[in-house]
Amino acid sequence: MIDFTPYREETATIADLTKGLDKADLRDLTNEMIDTMLDLICESIDADVVFVPDDPEAYDSYAASEEEIGISWTLGHVIVHTTASAEEAAFLAAELARGVPRRGGRSRSERPWQSITTIEQCRQRLAESRRMRLASLDIWPDQPYLENTYLRKRDLRINAVAQFLFGLVHDDSHVQQIANIAKKAKAARFPIPAQPVS
Repeated sequence: MIDFTPYREETATIADLTKGLDKADLRDLTNEMIDTMLDLICESIDADVVFVPDDPEAYDSYAASEEEIGISWTLGHVIVHTTASAEEAAFLAAELARGVPRRGGRSRSERPWQSITTIEQCRQRLAESRRMRLASLDIWPDQPYLENTYLRKRDLRINAVAQFLFGLVHDDSHVQQIANIAKKAKAARFPIPAQPVS
């Protein structure tokens, strides 16, 4: 997997990370990312999906309602959110690859996180996201229009490869969160018994 730390620390741009990458690399990176997420939840059960971890720093400026701004995210919430973001990046990348100018606006579809209550739904959502992202790469032309770019504040000119990679950067920013929630949920199922006072 690519180390996205330099990008997050602003010592590298997304263009720096895309040097030498092609469509085949994006396919491999997508498979790696989905496999990583599936591995993180391999021991999770249904109760873990709706477990609400203690997260005093929870804040979502894009929350659907004011009540949801400061809620702690469940495992189902994180998986729905991160897959929707990566799919959006993938489909915008396909437009750029086809030579369509970027005119702004979103290409986002995120199912309600409250509807994800089982571990099978989480696995299905990840599998579906993998299929959709890989399918988006299949609609790239044989000779993608990589010179078709748009201006993004920090990263200057963004082409199809960079746009697709944004989805993986976003996925990566939630990997540790998924690991932490899965670990906390499992620990809640197997609490350490209190030691008797002697």
